[in-house]
Parts: sequence; structure tokens; C-alpha cells
Amino acid sequence: MDIFTTLNLLTLFVIIGGLGFVFLLISLVVGDLFEFFGGTPDIGVDSGVDFGFLDSRVLAVFITAFGGFGAIGVQIGFGAVASSFLGLLGGVVFAVVVSLFGRFLVGQQASSSFSDDALIGRTAHVTVTIKPGEVGQISTRIGDERVDKIARSRDGEEIKAGTTVTVAGIAGDSVLVETERGYRAS
Repeated sequence: MDIFTTLNLLTLFVIIGGLGFVFLLISLVVGDLFEFFGGTPDIGVDSGVDFGFLDSRVLAVFITAFGGFGAIGVQIGFGAVASSFLGLLGGVVFAVVVSLFGRFLVGQQASSSFSDDALIGRTAHVTVTIKPGEVGQISTRIGDERVDKIARSRDGEEIKAGTTVTVAGIAGDSVLVETERGYRAS
């Protein structure tokens, strides 16, 4: 007996929606599956955006919505063509919404245009007093960007807020600073 003759239209749409949902869950855990397995399919269009219509999460939402809206169409009493059209319309609407939201989120990501090593040798100002053996905070500028970092005294001495220091090294998440020779803020 052929499997397609035993499936009715509602079951078919539910299976499509279920497969799309499983695909969506996997994509949410792993990220973009195309990127995970070697890259987005190349169709000759470079939008310059990392989150597009061919993102696996967008396609998974499309498939899920297609199956869901198609099943709704069958329950309402539509035939195969009308239910498929309703599924297609719902899938496109949801895919566009997810794609636009994804593009918005990707556009909001900040990128660091420098490495921590770029701080070494820079002059900074202590904004939170660095007590002996403890951490404080410094502030400096790299280009137009203001950088605030947790800092420790290289000598283990107290450095008061307002003191001009030089970044001498990197120690994990913090920077090591030293005062300029012969100068300490009182």
C-alpha cells in the first residue's frame, strides 16, 4: 500500500509543520545550519547582511508556518490548493517577519575594532581608585571609542581616582597599570 494514499491532507500539513519545527529547534540550538555545515547556498547575491532569507532559521519558520497554516486551512474546510495557498501566504509572512527581526538584531551587535593588546602603552585615567591588591577601573580612548577596563596596579600600590597611568600589560580580564614616574595624585 502506498504511504501517500493513507495520508490525508491534514496529516500531511501537520507532518510538514512538525518537521519544520524540529528543524527550527535544531537551528536555534546550533545557529544557522548552512553556516554550521559550510556556508549559505550561493545564489550570486551578496546582501552584505549575515541574516537573510536563506538563513536556516528563516527557512525553518517558513516550513513550520506553511504546515501550520495549511492545517488551519484544511480544518476550516478549504481544499488542497486553497490550504496550500494559505500555508504559503502564512509561511512567507512569518519568514519575512523573522528575517527582518534577525537583520535588526544583527545590526545592533557591537564589534570591537581593537584587541586588548592595543591598550598596552596607552595613557589612561583611573576612574575608580585601585587599592593595594584589589581592582579599580581606568578609562582611555582608542580612536573615537572610549574604553573602560578593570585595572590592577602593577606594583600593588594604591592609585587614586584621577591619576594618569600607563597600561603596562594584560592580566586576564583586567589590565596592569603603572603611574608615570614621579607622579601620584594626592
